[in-house]
Amino acid sequence: MSLFDLTGRVAIVTGANTGIGAGIALALAQAGADIACVGRTSSADTMASIRATGRRCIEISADLSTNEPIARIISTTLEQLGRIDILINNAGIIRRADALDFSEDDWDSVIGVNLKSAFFLAQAAGRHFRAENKPGRIINIASMLSFQGGVRVASYTASKSGLAGITKLLANEWAKFGINVNAIAPGYFTTNNTAALRADPDRNRDILGRIPAGRWGLPEDLGGAAVFLASDAAAYVHGAIIPVDGGWQAR
Repeated sequence: MSLFDLTGRVAIVTGANTGIGAGIALALAQAGADIACVGRTSSADTMASIRATGRRCIEISADLSTNEPIARIISTTLEQLGRIDILINNAGIIRRADALDFSEDDWDSVIGVNLKSAFFLAQAAGRHFRAENKPGRIINIASMLSFQGGVRVASYTASKSGLAGITKLLANEWAKFGINVNAIAPGYFTTNNTAALRADPDRNRDILGRIPAGRWGLPEDLGGAAVFLASDAAAYVHGAIIPVDGGWQAR
């Protein structure tokens, strides 16, 4: 099990204040990593759970709708935790409207957070790993809409499809340096982004009817995949997009 041990490593997790990001941050801490929790709102609950494992954690308040916080996220993590080994690009937003009515603002805001900031955070982490001549792990949080079209979420689908492509591109460029870039594609999970779907009786019924596991995913269901991709066990895994979907794609 030493292959999965993250003791002594430091992970940056964006969107760590809630949902999937909080679940992944805790799983990495339970495997031994110290965590820089990045979010627009307080990560106090996540940090309390991390500290209960005995690991160190810091909070970095950042709005990733622009690239302005990226250099600060990297420098603050290095100053306070001493190193960076893992980046989890999880922060994301969603906007819903029919394609005929979709606004430019809703397009730009989602692409900015979900795709643009993820790429430039990965770039910043990659530059750090290369400057230190060290390996690193970058894990992007993709989606079922990295594979499928969805409905009424044009910019979200575009961003998550783009994130899958960027994951492969960065793997192609950086694998030779020992920098592993991969992605996890969650299925339908109980998060703020899916609240509208779960509140719609028809959509909720249709979604559950297609999930062989028979339930919505919980943030902790992603922990195993995240720890695996962040660990030495995944040293030869590059450019993979791992679905964690309760069997959604198999149906």
